[in-house]
Amino acid sequence: MSDQVKAEGEATEVDAIVIGSGFAGLYSIHKLRNVDGLSVQAFENAGDVGGTWYWNQYPGARSDTEVNAYCYSFDKELFHEWKWSERYPRQEEIWSYLKHVADRYDLRRSIQFDTQVESATWDDETDRWTVTTDDGRSWRAQFLIEAVGLLSATKVPTFAGQDRFRGDIHHTARWPHEGVDLTDKRVGVIGTGSSGVQVISELGDKVGELTVFQRTPQWVVPSKHRPIEPGLLDRIEKDYEGYWHDVLYSTTAFGFEESDVAAEDVPYEERIKRFEEQYERGGGFQYMFQAFNDVAVSRVANAAATEVIARKIRETVKDPVTANLLIPSDLYAKRPLCCDNYYETYNRDNVELVDVQHNPIVEFTEKGIRTEDGTEHELDVVILATGFDAVSGNQLKIQHSGRGGVSLHDHWKHRPRTHLGLMAHGFPNLYMIYGPMGPFTNQPPLHEAQVNWVAGTIKHVRDHDLGSIEPTAEAEEAWIAESDEGAAGTLFAVTNSWINGSNIPGKPIINMFYMGGSAAYMDKMEAEEKSEYRENFTLGHAPVPA
Repeated sequence: MSDQVKAEGEATEVDAIVIGSGFAGLYSIHKLRNVDGLSVQAFENAGDVGGTWYWNQYPGARSDTEVNAYCYSFDKELFHEWKWSERYPRQEEIWSYLKHVADRYDLRRSIQFDTQVESATWDDETDRWTVTTDDGRSWRAQFLIEAVGLLSATKVPTFAGQDRFRGDIHHTARWPHEGVDLTDKRVGVIGTGSSGVQVISELGDKVGELTVFQRTPQWVVPSKHRPIEPGLLDRIEKDYEGYWHDVLYSTTAFGFEESDVAAEDVPYEERIKRFEEQYERGGGFQYMFQAFNDVAVSRVANAAATEVIARKIRETVKDPVTANLLIPSDLYAKRPLCCDNYYETYNRDNVELVDVQHNPIVEFTEKGIRTEDGTEHELDVVILATGFDAVSGNQLKIQHSGRGGVSLHDHWKHRPRTHLGLMAHGFPNLYMIYGPMGPFTNQPPLHEAQVNWVAGTIKHVRDHDLGSIEPTAEAEEAWIAESDEGAAGTLFAVTNSWINGSNIPGKPIINMFYMGGSAAYMDKMEAEEKSEYRENFTLGHAPVPA
């Protein structure tokens, strides 16, 4: 085999095409090209590698997952040589890490930057995907791997009068790389999700005035930023394989010890005590999964968790009216947020909280934003921390045409449909790393596991000259049913968030994840491998979907 790209007529022929160059995209290139010897062409719409960590350069951007599990595991030497500085590193450090990985494994030579993939069309006669890009070129490959990101398709709302505003407007996920000078500026932030909470905490003491336009308050616990625990990485290296096995064969894959105790099984006083202790240790995912094992499924456990956070808000925020506005009325069943000094920021004289749930934004004016009560909030800069069209958004930006000309948009008209969150019926040899109905876990370790599984199917198809692989319609339906059943037993199912698509007007509000946990998901992938993909896949040509 050769990893060299070959020009074939009007289209350039390769073995595999990869879209994206974040954690999943970079590892896909390395695994398929450097390890397995395939020719690979990758496309990235940004100007460099990094994916999410290229685009999200807003003030305060950092990981909310502890870095001992938010990194690659495939090369122990890489793990040893890269020295992380913090428990939750900032964007600059994570982006530097990904650029280092690209250089260390010579990945950039296979990536065409500043390029948007516009369409992907399957040819049943040749068992090839033809991909067209916005520069007018075409590429052909037997296998198409889309590592386009779970949280990458930005949600950019449009407000009445927005064009009249004389100041600057920036989205957190498309922050200018040259930076933005906000010193002494009057800054408005719309949105209080993960990026909003981080940017608000970062800017409170750096801008002239900060106005937060909050529609939905969030449950936030402190991160407790600090250097990595002395000796932790050395202990991991001593049992490197065992550590990463334990990460993947846990429930969440976050690299911390998960609780095996249910809050419902202990007295009320014990519940509160444990959540108090966990709050002081810091970390959002830890608060949800380390104190007890039933916060995401039990209203009793959830109520104890939120009682502690609500008390902390009232103890921290001096103005009782502001404190009450910051306390959510819904469950603790969204992405668990963590950030230091978030609630403390609202004690500053230059920070104002505007409740736009009850006093909505009416329009932008030349000078700022007018709310329904008639108040004009004068601003120099507006920051949109309005999130993403999550999970399926980036896949649907590409016009896919599968077997028989079936459109992915049509196939997903009522909801995204996949098997294992990786492949869709009617779209042979198309892989979606962390696609819809994938595992609800920490991503980098599962990215590697999914890419390794993908590489195994590719080897199987090539070794047996099968041409193609795709899940059966029955397997896809069964996976959706199993995922929905698991999600229905959680509190995520009854809480509006990007997790179920309710943040996007007109998007189907539906389960988007497999909630069975990382270990169970690993077992599912391994079972497919052991069966040599005979049970739930069609190998070779299949009937054209009706």
